Amino acid sequence: MRLKNLSIKGFKSFANDTLINFEEDVIGIVGPNGSGKSNIVDAVRWVLGEQSSRELRLDQMSSVIFNGTKQRKPGGLAEVTLTFDNTRNVLPTEYATVSITRRLYRSGESEYLLNGVTCRRKDITSLFLDTGIGSNSYAIIALGMVDDILSDKDNARLRMFEQAAGISKYKVRKRETLNKLKHTTEDLDRVEDLLFEIEGQLKNLEKQARRAQRFFELKNKYKALSADLARYRVASIRERQRDLDQKLEGEQDRYRTQETAIRKLEAELEAGKKANLDKEKALSDRQKAVNELVGRVRGLENEKRMAQQRLQFVKQNRSRVSEDIQQAVDKLEQLHLEVGRYRVDVEQEHSRQDELEQHFKAAASELESVRQKHGKLKRELEEIIQQQQHWERELFELEKQKAVNTNRIESNELELGRYRGEVQERRTAIAEIEQQMADLNAREKAQRKTLQDLEQAEEKRKQQVEDLQHALEEARQDMARVNRDLDARRNEYQLTKSMIENLEGFPESIRFLSQHKGWGKDVPLLSDLIYVEEAYRIAIENYLEPYLNYYVVANLDEANRAIALLSKSQKGKAHFFLLDRFSDYEPPMALLPEATMAMELVQTDPPYQKLVSYLLEGVVVTEEEDLAGLEEGAPQVTFLSKNGRFIRRRFSVSGGSLGLFEGKKIGRKKNLEQLENAIEKSERPEQKLSSRYYQLKDELARIQADTREEELFEARQALNQLEQQRVSLSTRLENFESFVQDVEQKMAALLEAISHFEQENRRIDASLAEKRKGLAEVKDRIAHMDESYREAAEQLSEASTAYNQQHIEYVRQQNKVSSLERELSFREKQQTETEAALEKNRSTLDQSGEEIRRIQEEQGRLGEQKVKAYPAP
Repeated sequence: MRLKNLSIKGFKSFANDTLINFEEDVIGIVGPNGSGKSNIVDAVRWVLGEQSSRELRLDQMSSVIFNGTKQRKPGGLAEVTLTFDNTRNVLPTEYATVSITRRLYRSGESEYLLNGVTCRRKDITSLFLDTGIGSNSYAIIALGMVDDILSDKDNARLRMFEQAAGISKYKVRKRETLNKLKHTTEDLDRVEDLLFEIEGQLKNLEKQARRAQRFFELKNKYKALSADLARYRVASIRERQRDLDQKLEGEQDRYRTQETAIRKLEAELEAGKKANLDKEKALSDRQKAVNELVGRVRGLENEKRMAQQRLQFVKQNRSRVSEDIQQAVDKLEQLHLEVGRYRVDVEQEHSRQDELEQHFKAAASELESVRQKHGKLKRELEEIIQQQQHWERELFELEKQKAVNTNRIESNELELGRYRGEVQERRTAIAEIEQQMADLNAREKAQRKTLQDLEQAEEKRKQQVEDLQHALEEARQDMARVNRDLDARRNEYQLTKSMIENLEGFPESIRFLSQHKGWGKDVPLLSDLIYVEEAYRIAIENYLEPYLNYYVVANLDEANRAIALLSKSQKGKAHFFLLDRFSDYEPPMALLPEATMAMELVQTDPPYQKLVSYLLEGVVVTEEEDLAGLEEGAPQVTFLSKNGRFIRRRFSVSGGSLGLFEGKKIGRKKNLEQLENAIEKSERPEQKLSSRYYQLKDELARIQADTREEELFEARQALNQLEQQRVSLSTRLENFESFVQDVEQKMAALLEAISHFEQENRRIDASLAEKRKGLAEVKDRIAHMDESYREAAEQLSEASTAYNQQHIEYVRQQNKVSSLERELSFREKQQTETEAALEKNRSTLDQSGEEIRRIQEEQGRLGEQKVKAYPAP
């Protein structure tokens, strides 16, 4: 069985329909992180029936559907399809190509398909149960599974070995069987409970049955009496019906008489209504004419009132415009006077501004001259002051350094006295420690001799233990090797036996025929008739693979009976070799006499010799690993590599890697007999090795019990205590000596520091005298410069005051001139606007006179129309 391709659509990051073909033996899928490589493994596990979202690295199963991006909408379903090549009939189905599909819709619905046909998840898991492929099998290695196997997390290593050995399927079947037994037991318990309850209810049901029978008897009697009663009631009702029919005919005659009278009265009423309608129509026409006249009169009166209101408004507007004209004339005369006055004032203030500007420039020139002189004196004074500050800082630093040095000298002298006392105390302690160390060395030497004797005795015992352990390990390894070989043979025996009994790896049709009572019990398969040595077994099995599932029958009648059974039961197809057809077959001569013919390597019973010769006709097993090195002289020869890597026919070549279970199908029954003999031979040396192993183990336990570890421990503990005391005294001695050396070095450093500080103080005294002299000279220069600087500062203050006063007057004059110019501009603008408004009002006054005349004429016309609207009576 081989994986052909994988189709993914809408699964996780695969939004588009993606098809991956597995045409080579090794396929690599590469890409950067996050590109979806792990999603391919998840897709394979998912389509094989994985139900755990955690194993698929999801929070919930619906997250497998493509969730969309900024440019793409989310998908509606996730679909994955796996396609397998089943030409070797590994899967128990007659199809050469098997496709399984799983779909999950966003609505939550899901479905499985097998070759396009809807099926259950259990159908798919059952189909792949014997193949080692499944959602949780080790044929699919996902992220983290290698670490789980190496660390044996949750018995991962055991599960992998069970799957590789084909045991896991039996465990699954065992678990399913146990579950079915459990459910059956529960159902039986429930049945017993139901039987107990039913037995208690049977008596009640019997009583109810008797009551029901009595009920039906009474019911039948009731029906008979009810029928008699109904017939009596029907007779009385019919009598009453005849009386009522007679009364109904009399009432109907009276009804017809009354109906004729009503129709006459209705005709008279209709004639009266018609006369009234003519009168109402004439009245309506006259009322309509009156309403039209009243409407016209009211419209004329409204127009007259509107004309009166317009006349009143025009007169009021004419009066207001006349007042505005008079006010505009008065205001225009006043503006003429104000504009003339402002122009005179502006000319006078401009002259005043020019005069103040000359005074302001002279004051600014004087101020600049005084500032330059003042600045020069200020810079000279600042330089001298900086020199004074520099001298004072240097004096302060020297005096501070002298005080610090004096304090250090006093502190060092005190510390020097303390060090001298401590050195004397440590020298006395050193003498006492040296005496204690001499005593400890003598005691330690004696204890070390005792410990050495005990260690030699213990070392001899340990050597004996080590020799026994080595011998025991060799015996254990031999026994383990024999047991492993024996277990391997037993496991292989059980596995082979199970495969023979259950026909593992064979189609359902083969299993059906083999288990059928009427046919197939003694009919052999080709794979059971031949036996090949293990070195050539894979090569022969690969070549005969298409025929291993064939039954070998005596004649065509047996084959026909089997075909009829398969057709009737719908169990697929089977293939047959007919032995009677090979009676006249003679194998040809070997084309390559020096080559190893495949027929020479196969063992089979005489009745089947010709059949096997026919199947292996012209087949040669070669040691060559290179196809190019094979002979070309025999075109009818088929070459098989000894290791099963390739098969070269005349016009084709096939080959590749070898599967784990290849070579296990051919000669199973012969192999089972050999395994049984090998197991019997391996059990005898296993018993001998086990007896020797336990003898060595008892001897080792005896020697291990005779130990002197306790005496050694006590001796070592005593020696360690002596060594600890010696180390402690040695450490104290070294600390004291190191302390004395450090203190002596510190005392020498202190004496040197005291001498250095005294020399430094003498140098500082000389520098202080020189600095004080320079400071006195600088102070004299400052006193002389201070008087000249004060005079320059007074001159600068006076010049600055005069400059500021002139500047203020000049600015005020500028503001005043600007204010007068703005007022003049405003008055001129008002004058222009007033003249325009006056002209506009005069035009409005003329228009209002015309409007008054037009309104008066309209009022006269409306009065005439109103008189005409009312006709003479």
